Amino acid sequence: MTAQTAPGSATERLEQCLAKIHDPDLEGDKVFTQLFETEARLAAAAADRRADQGCSLGPLDGRVLSVKDLFDVAGRVTTAGSAVLRNRPAAARDAAAVSRLRASGAVLIGKTHMTEFAFSGIGINPHYGNPGNPSDRSRIPGGSSSGAVISVVDGMADIGIGSDTGGSLRIPAALCGAVGFKPTSGRVPTDGAFPLSTTLDTVGPIGRFVADCALADAVLSGTGDDWPEPINPTSLLFTIPRGRLFDDIETPVAEAFESAVGALRATGVGIRDSSLEDELEALKDIDRLGTFTAIELWARLQDEGVADLSGLDPRIRSRIETGRQVPASDYVRMTARRDRLVARMDRRLAGGEILLLPTVPVLAPGIALLAGDDREFYRVNGAFLRATRLANLFDLPAISLPVTGAPLPVGLMLVGRRQADRRLLAIAAWVEATLAR
Repeated sequence: MTAQTAPGSATERLEQCLAKIHDPDLEGDKVFTQLFETEARLAAAAADRRADQGCSLGPLDGRVLSVKDLFDVAGRVTTAGSAVLRNRPAAARDAAAVSRLRASGAVLIGKTHMTEFAFSGIGINPHYGNPGNPSDRSRIPGGSSSGAVISVVDGMADIGIGSDTGGSLRIPAALCGAVGFKPTSGRVPTDGAFPLSTTLDTVGPIGRFVADCALADAVLSGTGDDWPEPINPTSLLFTIPRGRLFDDIETPVAEAFESAVGALRATGVGIRDSSLEDELEALKDIDRLGTFTAIELWARLQDEGVADLSGLDPRIRSRIETGRQVPASDYVRMTARRDRLVARMDRRLAGGEILLLPTVPVLAPGIALLAGDDREFYRVNGAFLRATRLANLFDLPAISLPVTGAPLPVGLMLVGRRQADRRLLAIAAWVEATLAR
């Protein structure tokens, strides 16, 4: 894996990003909910002074980063994409992830658009507008880290930092042609990030390349590992979990996926078909009881004093209200069953195999269609989350890479063993290089 060199000084790169944000042909006013122009210019100037003195703070020093609007930034209000939190007091301190980024010399340019409370994979938000997919502005970018991915693809930031509870880094990356990395739970602290689910939330990056995500992960996780160890491809085994996860895939997505698989197979790497049907049946037993997101978000809103949900997006409100009705005994059973599933998948992947599948089964649909049709919204949201949510519920690291061959961006998802995050990043870098040949 080799780093992508960022040309020019930090100040020059920052001004280029700000020019993109203010470009009337782009949608920076929808992509960013808050801009930190003054603070960012001071941080960029400090990074340039360090560069002149030869005392860099690391590979992110001087890089321009955006942060999703669920992270606390000292002195700023954290809305988590919701109108009901606009009047919260400003954060007294930075979220843990933000603090680590600042300490690394990263230049934070602003907070980005998101789905309300990060509670959908679509990227639509009636309170803050709907930025469009860079490939076609009439289509959704995916969510919930919608602004994060657009900021990267449109050149408004080098790297976007977001969260992933059921696919919220990987879905927008897949739909917009970027790389999105979801780490193992607990690898990156979630302190100071407004939670959708304390059980499933993870914090990670979106970048143009795997190298960007690897650098950001090293800082966010506090490991200090600049680069994963190189991978010997002769030792790799990819498993494609055929079955219901491949149902109803749109033809362009299926063709792009199979083309990528063919390119990998041509290198001689091991690829086999398999099944996750038994594990998916076990997961259905949890789903019959309830969803962690609805239960845990409802509990958090109670802590925030938000008893009246009438100010929420009705689609988000209806899902939260299901969490109010789940008995505590069922929540306990859900947690126990998930723990067993996590252990089961850990044993299954102990040999180092990597799961390989399309990130989402469809191309990005139109904003107007999903904004105006509740049934279509829920159908598409379910399709988006079908494969990605497995990595959260099974507590596995996962990454989405862009693949070519379709009229709109398509994502290829790699899923690795729990706690084997750096190995997965190294494998993803090899896959990225192989598919680029």
